[in-house]
Amino acid sequence: MAPSSTRASSRKRVADLHKEDSTKRARRSLKKEADHPVDDDVCREEPDEEEIAMGEEVEAEEELHEREATKGAKKRVAQPSRSRLNAGSDDEPEFLGEPFPAAEARAKWPQRYQRNTARRPDEDDDLKALCHYTSAKVDGTVYCLDDDVYVKAGENEPDYIGRIIEFFEGTDQCRYFCCRWFFRAEDTVISSTMDNVHDHKHDLKRVFLSEEKNDNVLECIISKLKIVHIDPNMDPEAKAQRVAGCQLYYDMSYTVAYSTFANIEAENGASGGDSASDISSDDVDCSKGKAASDSDASSGMSMGKATLLDLYSGCGGMSTGLCLGAALAGLNLETRWAVDLNSFACESLKYNHPQTEVRNEKAEDFLALLREWAILCDKYIKNDMGSESADLSENEEEDELLDKDEFVVEKLAGICYGGSGRKSGLYFKVQWKGYGREEDTWEPIENLSDCPLKIKEFVQNGYKRKILPRPGDVDVICGGPPCQGISGFNRFRNREEPLKDEKNQQMVTFMNIVGYLKPKYVLMENVVDILKFADGYLGRYALSRLVAMNYQARLGMMVAGCYGLPQFRMRVFLWGALPTMVLPKYPLPTHDVVVRGGAPNAFTQNIVAYDETQKPRLKKALLLGDAISDLPEVKNNQPNEVMEYGSCPKTEFQRYIRLSRRDMLDNSYEGKDGPDVGKLLDHQPLKLNNDDYERVEHIPVKKGANFRDLKGVKVGANKTVEWDPEIDRVYLTSGKPLVPDYAMSFIKGRSLKPFGRLWWDETVPTVVTRAEPHNQIILHPTQARVLSVRENARLQGFPDYYKMSGPIKEKYIQVGNAVAVPVARALGYSLGIAFKGESEGSSPLFILPDSFTSVGRQVAPARASVSIPAGEVVEQ
Repeated sequence: MAPSSTRASSRKRVADLHKEDSTKRARRSLKKEADHPVDDDVCREEPDEEEIAMGEEVEAEEELHEREATKGAKKRVAQPSRSRLNAGSDDEPEFLGEPFPAAEARAKWPQRYQRNTARRPDEDDDLKALCHYTSAKVDGTVYCLDDDVYVKAGENEPDYIGRIIEFFEGTDQCRYFCCRWFFRAEDTVISSTMDNVHDHKHDLKRVFLSEEKNDNVLECIISKLKIVHIDPNMDPEAKAQRVAGCQLYYDMSYTVAYSTFANIEAENGASGGDSASDISSDDVDCSKGKAASDSDASSGMSMGKATLLDLYSGCGGMSTGLCLGAALAGLNLETRWAVDLNSFACESLKYNHPQTEVRNEKAEDFLALLREWAILCDKYIKNDMGSESADLSENEEEDELLDKDEFVVEKLAGICYGGSGRKSGLYFKVQWKGYGREEDTWEPIENLSDCPLKIKEFVQNGYKRKILPRPGDVDVICGGPPCQGISGFNRFRNREEPLKDEKNQQMVTFMNIVGYLKPKYVLMENVVDILKFADGYLGRYALSRLVAMNYQARLGMMVAGCYGLPQFRMRVFLWGALPTMVLPKYPLPTHDVVVRGGAPNAFTQNIVAYDETQKPRLKKALLLGDAISDLPEVKNNQPNEVMEYGSCPKTEFQRYIRLSRRDMLDNSYEGKDGPDVGKLLDHQPLKLNNDDYERVEHIPVKKGANFRDLKGVKVGANKTVEWDPEIDRVYLTSGKPLVPDYAMSFIKGRSLKPFGRLWWDETVPTVVTRAEPHNQIILHPTQARVLSVRENARLQGFPDYYKMSGPIKEKYIQVGNAVAVPVARALGYSLGIAFKGESEGSSPLFILPDSFTSVGRQVAPARASVSIPAGEVVEQ
């Protein structure tokens, strides 16, 4: 018999009614989920308001974005100080001493002495010099090269801050100085719009050194100031002392292209980031790493290791791609934790990544839980490991009969913070002695006051297994926080203060989790609208939070089709890196997809693309047939989740997408292939209702076919549909019209989308989350059905072995919401190179190796650097 103290600690007193209510709630929840999958597998009969509004809102948003003002990079133009305009000749600014020897000046500043030199169209004219000087006097103060100064700005603007890098007399006989500018936080892309955001502040003494520079007359200089360079990794106390003795300090550089905030290597030694002294978008680096072989990747030998937390994970597209790409770079990146609110998406991620701790909860509850978990660990782990708790196995044998309202806690099996209708607070999942797992309940920690050893046992075991991350445990956080407050479906969008909209709060939560866990790297993904809505308020906020937390940061927009997919899909990707790490670069496109538009003016220099004047060696753009032509024919109703391929792959993409886990370097099953090897999964279309199926059968099998090809529809001179007066309206077997009214009125009769058929030589704009054909082109090229879940997954680059869970509609949602896997894979390669410290050069862009799409091969020799200004994106 166990000691009485042990017996008491294992007992939990709780009312029968409480326990029964918890069990009933759980059973009702399960029953509710079981009652609906049949409806969730069939297309609705008529489009709902959201479907119809979708196309209308997209059109309205495009018009709005064209009208909305955007702020581009403003060129600094200094102004002569008014106090000097009426000054006497004694106060005339002048150069001091003898000029530089002519040969030395020409060697140091050759562009100043070259006449009629060729320039790029976007470059300004360089002022030409007669001679250079080392110092000048302005208002009685002597200024020397490399002095930091205040410079007179325009009317109602704060004075500029710069570093003097040249004094010269121009060929026009005027006296000039060239200034390399410092930027305050509000002068950068962060802008003054963040001044009223109260969850973070920027140090008013902190400025950022840029490569931007221009020429100004000597009269513009106002006064000297003391700016010191601070190593971003300096001890906090030493930093405080050094900052206290200066007017301003800088620890990072700022570059307009790709909105880059990076460490400064040129001064006081390398700090792990880009060099401000030679940051330029005119040079692109080639990766000099080499892809890990299959044997190396599967064994984990000779590969570095890193842990990943996937927030707003969905079914895991982003983290899967990151891990695949990192493996090619020789980094074993493991998705240790994942969080998402969609239970079906969590099931999919857990199935494909069985070693991952997947949590189905709100991100804000997850953050609250992390804080509570840290308190528990401090209480039960700190100075307690190996003490009286060394053997926590308890003898649960009971000789006494329990009262009817008394139960024994056998084990604590889980932990959460509120959620599922519970009040906020810490809860444990309790397994009751003598009851099956279906009787488990979630109990608040207050109800377990008699069970300290059970809590201690759970915490110590959970700490060893790292069921929850603590600060320092996470190397990488990735995620795409939803910002539904910017959606066109939100009629009450807050354009003035978007963060006050509850629907945009997940951006704040994401950054709060980053601030708490302090990972080495951050990668945030989002729609381009975060850079469009309210002048890019949310995108600026994300950058601002990272920089305020002392992260290096870089923002770019990438097009999925540029990385080997037959869909366009432009998305924003924001890198963050601690000052101790190398800031990852953006991989340049591997496929020849030409695009234009989609980026707001203020962020046109953030598009990851080659310049139009360049001629890189790229693979041909992929088309729909390249991705899905090998898949077997299926009917409108296909109930089988697993089936045979029935044919061999026909294209390079199809051969690649069919690779096994091991060949993909996916270690989710500890280097094994996992279940259903060689089988075709989820090749199931959303079942059309009888009326829509009959309509689809009437859509011709030809390129460009849609509802306009149905009997009774006429296209007018302005390409707007109208009823053909000479043809009687045709009706379906059910009595409903063959051509529904909503198709005729959709986008004022101008749309080609209702019941549109895709074709083999086309691409899709973006994979959607809904498979209804009422307002989008989603019909298979030759079959009477919509694209299947697997076909959509192919368009998103999911490997064929990746299985989705839940009803068919839920599978479409998971696939459509995911980050395109090839894009994440390319970013994962960049992450792996940076994590290992192998990234070289200052450019924000690099060229992926030729063999990047060939798993297990050695990387081809690095290509020569090419000139890459921020690319223009052109529409196909």
